[in-house]
Amino acid sequence: MPDTPPAPAHRHGPPERIDIPVRHVVLVLSGKGGVGKTTVAANLAFAFANHGFSTGLLDLDIHGPDIPEILGLEGAHMASYDQKHIKPVTVTGNLSVVSMAFLLPETSSPVIWRGPMKAGVIRQFLEDVEWGELDYLVVDLPPGTGDEALTIAQLAPNIAGAVIVTTPQDVAVLDISKAVRFAQTIGLPVIGIIENMSGMVCPHCKGAIDLFGSGGGERAARDLGVPFLGSIPLDPEIRKAADEGRPYLIRGPGTDPDDPTRKRVDAVMEEIIRVIEAGGAAAKE
Repeated sequence: MPDTPPAPAHRHGPPERIDIPVRHVVLVLSGKGGVGKTTVAANLAFAFANHGFSTGLLDLDIHGPDIPEILGLEGAHMASYDQKHIKPVTVTGNLSVVSMAFLLPETSSPVIWRGPMKAGVIRQFLEDVEWGELDYLVVDLPPGTGDEALTIAQLAPNIAGAVIVTTPQDVAVLDISKAVRFAQTIGLPVIGIIENMSGMVCPHCKGAIDLFGSGGGERAARDLGVPFLGSIPLDPEIRKAADEGRPYLIRGPGTDPDDPTRKRVDAVMEEIIRVIEAGGAAAKE
């Protein structure tokens, strides 16, 4: 187990936001697990970096940190260069990553912490990590609307808003409505909804198969009054990319601008960048 972080001090009202040099913090949420949220977060971070933005990727799925595996960083560790400050793990020249997995003695080591301990380590990941000057900090959160999401929403500065990932089935759409209402309840802008696994790409004919259906995310966005950012198909190549530790955007078909899935992924990522840079996240309720 890593050293136990200090519990946050008791205080009245929400804590003060941590002052770190970042232009936009983007939270990636989902109402339930298994919707591909972490894959979306990793590819979004690469999309920002590919546009020349200085980008950080913060893995706050403390109990199940998968970002290092998706990025091929298993076994990497964050380096401490004095008694307080920590250097993130560098992926490319303008993309760095922080994850609980980098602090665990083994990949199978569980993190058995209650809420206050998780709040303490989230604070450390913001103020004690030498992120440098960032254009974007992408935060991959665990499913649901619990401690991690609330803590980062209270502590992080310059939050552009939340990107919410769903799949087309009715049960996933029901859960995503809770994530949207959570964001709106705490005054967090909703950048929009992504429908992931929207039709399966046949590995043989490249035709679309409605394995989980399609259109549920777009209908939910319309019903909830938030932007729909687009859909990403269930493509075996995206799964292979995650298994190989190479995000889809830098692997095989993902580098081909004419690949149909690449076009869909690009369209979603470009829309997110357009909305944020235009300052157009959905209004708070």
